[in-house]
Amino acid sequence: MLRFILHRLLVMVPTLAVVSMLIFTVINLPPGDYLSNQIAELRATGQEAGLAKAEFLRREYALDRPLPEQYLVWVGLWPGPNGFNGLLQGDLGWSFEFNRPVAEVVGETLWFTVILNLAAVLFVYLVSFPLGSLAAIRANSWVDYLAATIGYIGLATPNFLLALILLYYGQKWLGLPIGGLMDAQYEDQPMSWAKIGSVLEHLIVPTIVIGLSGTAAMVRRLRANLLDELGKPYVVTAKAKGVPPLRRLARYPLRMALNPFVSDIGSLLPSLVSGSVLISVVLSLPTIGPALLEALRAQDIFLSGFILMFISLLVLVGMLISDIALALLDPRIRLGKGRKARS
Repeated sequence: MLRFILHRLLVMVPTLAVVSMLIFTVINLPPGDYLSNQIAELRATGQEAGLAKAEFLRREYALDRPLPEQYLVWVGLWPGPNGFNGLLQGDLGWSFEFNRPVAEVVGETLWFTVILNLAAVLFVYLVSFPLGSLAAIRANSWVDYLAATIGYIGLATPNFLLALILLYYGQKWLGLPIGGLMDAQYEDQPMSWAKIGSVLEHLIVPTIVIGLSGTAAMVRRLRANLLDELGKPYVVTAKAKGVPPLRRLARYPLRMALNPFVSDIGSLLPSLVSGSVLISVVLSLPTIGPALLEALRAQDIFLSGFILMFISLLVLVGMLISDIALALLDPRIRLGKGRKARS
């Protein structure tokens, strides 16, 4: 098992390297960048002082060099004007749009983003597992129809519309807070139970909005997998032998049906992260979503590049968790990997 985990960790390194190259290339596909556009505007208006500063920043961050060299300087594999000073050395770059270091712009929003998406993942699995299992066990009953209704609502309703509806009625009927991830009085306060309670209260609406579409897909997938397993001969034989229903369900059918269910963690995280960008704007959440939209609009390459790298890292971590969970659930996976490595 340890060898399996180490192998997956080693695979993540070249994957991140390839992803970083793709991200930097795609960001630079549109003509110009933030400083190029600013320099053209300053030249048109004749503002020499601002022009000198923009030209200095362009040289300071190696944006006057060829694109491959810019990438290597950004990563930290090539010396820039200040030596080796890139992502590998902990320097995230400068945000030209916000006129601050990228590390200061993202700041706590990274942790808020992780907390929000972790809450959404937990919501998806805690709701879809019992609901999908009951829908399969009680097929064509009111439980099955209820699960199907939730699924259709989750898949058909746009996230931003659902967010507005829940905001209005949640605040009107339940007094749920609107916007942010905690009350303003706790923002500069040390961590306490009251602050944690405020964060949890603010997470209710965005967690439901972000996780509902993923929950709908997971419920239908688990129902289909479990129904397929329940119809197989070994389940019929166990029933004929008088094996208790709960034991008959948990021993093999549920475990076999969980394989695709668990493997979806890797594909679930990217959809949740991409879906949370628009929701963060609608709900005024302090996540990296609004900063990413602003950075892409302004062609702020260092800010948008780091945020996309962070999202890619979240996806890879989700895939790693999925692989480990699958190996624990089904020993054939890690044994197969071990035999392949020895051969």
